[in-house]
Amino acid sequence: MHSILKKLVGGTRRSLGHTNQIVTEVLSRPRLFPHLVAALTSDDEVLRMRAADAIEKISAQRPDLLGPFKKNLFALAAGSAAPSLQPEVRWHLALILPRLKLTSIERALTTDILFEYLRDKSIIVKTHALQSLADLAASDPSQTPGAPNPPRHRRNRLGGPTRPGPQTPPVALPLVSLPVD
Repeated sequence: MHSILKKLVGGTRRSLGHTNQIVTEVLSRPRLFPHLVAALTSDDEVLRMRAADAIEKISAQRPDLLGPFKKNLFALAAGSAAPSLQPEVRWHLALILPRLKLTSIERALTTDILFEYLRDKSIIVKTHALQSLADLAASDPSQTPGAPNPPRHRRNRLGGPTRPGPQTPPVALPLVSLPVD
């Protein structure tokens, strides 16, 4: 085990240990980053969690470091839809995936993975997946100002395309009084 990983072992999943120190160290010595990625498949759940946390924090500043590990991260994330991968790793992967440089197919795959994460038991996994879906939508080149509008597939009753018009105001519903005990 590499010395950088030895600093992440021990303790419980409720503590970060020396994760923040490792983040600083890897940011100054990026050649150590592959050791963190390798630790995502460790048998030690504390090491996996802390490595995922460090990768997530590092990738916020240096997303370029993720590039060489794109396949590994997708394989891990796609397989992590199964409940066997611990929630702490899933919630960090949810934040990491949108930081990758994504092709349109990879963007769709990431979206599918994140939608699967919305079904997770962990509220943190769900929250991070939702945030990442919003981040993906905001960074989608087809949604930037000046991009062509997507085609409208709806037709009006005469067969022509629908046109935006005034919205029908909502119907006011009567209030019902309930008896007070």
